[in-house]
Amino acid sequence: MIPMQTEKTATVVKHTGSHYLLSRLPEWNLFPAVLRGRIRLKGSTSTNPVAVGDRVVYEASSDCPTAENPAVIISVLDRRNYVIRRSANLSRQSHVIAANMDQAFIVVTLDFPEVKLPFLDRILVTCEVYNVRPVIVLNKIDLFRDAYREQLEAFHRIYEGAGYRIIEVSALTGEGVDVLMDACRDRISLFSGVSGVGKSSLIKAMDPSVELKIGEISEAHLQGRHTTTFYEMFPLSGGGFIVDTPGIRGFGLVDVAPEEIALYFPEMLAASAGCRFTPCTHTHEPGCAVKAAVEEGSISYERYSSYLGMLDEERKYR
Repeated sequence: MIPMQTEKTATVVKHTGSHYLLSRLPEWNLFPAVLRGRIRLKGSTSTNPVAVGDRVVYEASSDCPTAENPAVIISVLDRRNYVIRRSANLSRQSHVIAANMDQAFIVVTLDFPEVKLPFLDRILVTCEVYNVRPVIVLNKIDLFRDAYREQLEAFHRIYEGAGYRIIEVSALTGEGVDVLMDACRDRISLFSGVSGVGKSSLIKAMDPSVELKIGEISEAHLQGRHTTTFYEMFPLSGGGFIVDTPGIRGFGLVDVAPEEIALYFPEMLAASAGCRFTPCTHTHEPGCAVKAAVEEGSISYERYSSYLGMLDEERKYR
């Protein structure tokens, strides 16, 4: 007798090429799955129509799918949010990093590797666009508090001034790890950042049972070696789930019109109510309240410079 196929739902917790691992969250009971044909999301140009965090409908011929007889993903349920970036060498294609998150922790360091503010701002804008709450995690604080005091104060001034939460942590000493663990409890959290910021070490400090590879910084180029090769979700012993991602070297905006970019800089959006003209690009118009705020220092020049860079970049892509 041929087993009856039954449709059920689960969450994608790992993606390795054409193979997936699923679990019926909040239960953690992994089983393998494959795609049925080529699933395409309506209107999407993404290179991965199914991402970690996606809730999917699947069919299984038994209650316990195996590698020899995996479940079959037949559709993807609507996403409540996601983080997406433009693919490295394909200007018209994109890659979904993760979906259906409660928050995104963007891990940075002041040096070794140095934080690139335009890169950080692109991630923040993307989180704003796709309705993901971002939190900045400043790792290796034990190295920076004294030696980089001015840079540290400036960093806080720029991003707390823009309305973002910053959590200072040290994977080495454990400082701030309890704060981060508490913020992750009972939530699905994305951890992302460039290679070498100590993301994997930080996750291990939060929960030593999580099996991650930890690499070293390349002294020749002051960049981290890629240690995470797949997008993968892990359960935390203290409650909640984290999505670990490979180190990101580039981050292009997706589906954001040039005239919309300023809407996703919270401090610029607030100031723009005072602009003489609507719409206002905040570049050349007289009576621009955003430019006035930059000149008086209530909006940081660094953030405004990032905005101009994104504006120019998006115009070139169109």
